[in-house]
Amino acid sequence: MSKQKISGSDALILSLLEEGVTTIFGYPGGQIIPVFDRLYDYKDKLHHVLVRHEQGATHSAQGYARVSGKVGVALFTSGPAATNAITGLADAMMDSTPIVVITGQVPSHMLGTDAFQETDVMGITLPITKWAYQIRRPEEIAGAVARAFYIARTGRPGPVVLDLTKDAQVGLTEFEYKKCDYIRSYVPVPKIERQDIINAAELINTAKKPLMLVGQGVVLSNAEKEIIAVAEKAGIPMAVTLLGLSAIPSGHPLYKGMLGMHGNIGPNIKTNQCDVLIAVGMRFDDRVTGDLKSYATQAKIIHFDIDASEFNKNVKADVTVLGDAKQTLAALFDEIKENSYKEWVDSFAPCEQAESEKVIMPEISPKSGLLKMGEVVRKVSEASGNKAVLVTDVGQNQMFGARYFKFTQTRSVVTSGGLGTMGFGLPAAIGAKFAAPDRTVCLFCGDGGLQMTIQELGTILETGVGVKIILLNNNYLGMVRQWQQLFFHERYSETVMVNPDFVMLASAYGIKSRRVEMREDLDDAIAEMLSDDAPFLLDVCVEEAGLVFPMVPAGGCVSDIMLNPSEKY
Repeated sequence: MSKQKISGSDALILSLLEEGVTTIFGYPGGQIIPVFDRLYDYKDKLHHVLVRHEQGATHSAQGYARVSGKVGVALFTSGPAATNAITGLADAMMDSTPIVVITGQVPSHMLGTDAFQETDVMGITLPITKWAYQIRRPEEIAGAVARAFYIARTGRPGPVVLDLTKDAQVGLTEFEYKKCDYIRSYVPVPKIERQDIINAAELINTAKKPLMLVGQGVVLSNAEKEIIAVAEKAGIPMAVTLLGLSAIPSGHPLYKGMLGMHGNIGPNIKTNQCDVLIAVGMRFDDRVTGDLKSYATQAKIIHFDIDASEFNKNVKADVTVLGDAKQTLAALFDEIKENSYKEWVDSFAPCEQAESEKVIMPEISPKSGLLKMGEVVRKVSEASGNKAVLVTDVGQNQMFGARYFKFTQTRSVVTSGGLGTMGFGLPAAIGAKFAAPDRTVCLFCGDGGLQMTIQELGTILETGVGVKIILLNNNYLGMVRQWQQLFFHERYSETVMVNPDFVMLASAYGIKSRRVEMREDLDDAIAEMLSDDAPFLLDVCVEEAGLVFPMVPAGGCVSDIMLNPSEKY
């Protein structure tokens, strides 16, 4: 007896429900109307968040994925809607974020005819996705969705695109869903080579000055407990990448701070002093390594990663360990010896003292002058009990957020790392709050980045989602201005911003807001912002000429560190 047939649109929605999807971010349009029509009858099971721009949908899906650990989902129509998603897809690919983006497409018989709102979604998205597939028949839908979610979330996660023709949406099919757990030639979790673990352990066990670099791969594989266990057993100090932030609690005694261009002095200096460098779930990005010719040349390098293509791509490793970090670290734990490197760990103290005196305290506890970005970030972090989710846009706000926010639990950072997407912050914060409604979500953004996706204030208006927006408002494109000051002879070309009244703008969207210009008003304003779970915009007028330090100049040696415009460490 044949099963009752349903439409492809129903098959798509039922498939999403089978994958445990409860929230999707989207925007309707001509070639996806059949899906949205059927979505009308599933409102009790599937919450659709109507964004104001398709880029916002992809970034919201990213924020949702990063905080929840689940696959984020975005849904919209063809043509310009699909091309609006390109930035989010590229961002997700660079930062290994699992999202499934479903786009509508013209009917199959019209493909290639330059039909209204037709775009070659496959050709455009293949280079910036883990997998992209065009569904032309309704009977393909269930299998394609199952495969999409499997590919997006397994191995090194990433974005997947499903391009769904209109005839596939309206055609009828029998529905049977089977989750995907195998694809021929796709090996998401490689088998661990025992000898690689042994070789890594031998280097670690004989090290005099080991240093562990913690990347986002640790978070993606839920290996936070394992890496802390390894570090504590062997007594190894740890430093994190930008996307690895919150994998290690800020107060852990072996945690030494963030790596990279605006990272802490200790981790950068000690990278070029350690004898064994253990990198876990990170890709040796240029913002971390600086000049490769002078990067950790004295050290034996061990690289743990799930993606073999990262091995020896930028930095040549002496030992590579392929596999899921949770598994490889657990195996390593059994092979390493209990150890302590008190003298080595203590050697970070002079770096920390110098950074505190020259950079940190003047930034977070200024004696006078205009408000500083760092002090705002630290006060918000402390007021939230250091338990909030930090979301940033890109620019000085991002680096100040990363440097001065503190973390007590994992999956507490959402930021655009590899692509550096201005406009990422606001929609990503919306997604993060939907993923963790019981957590405080604090977005730090600049006046430039906020205006790139400011239409998503409309999403907040409609949903009431309780994002706390802290606008570090300096009337400049701050990071570009910093480079112009330091490296381009103070020629401030097109970086001055003429801004609207953000408080009035927030009011127009029904969002509570407050402007702070004086230091004595800041604590009270932060308390007001955090007093309930309603959305809030805090417009903080900070110094226009603020600079984020320390700084390793682009392409410079990681141990060549600027403390301020005229002084090096």
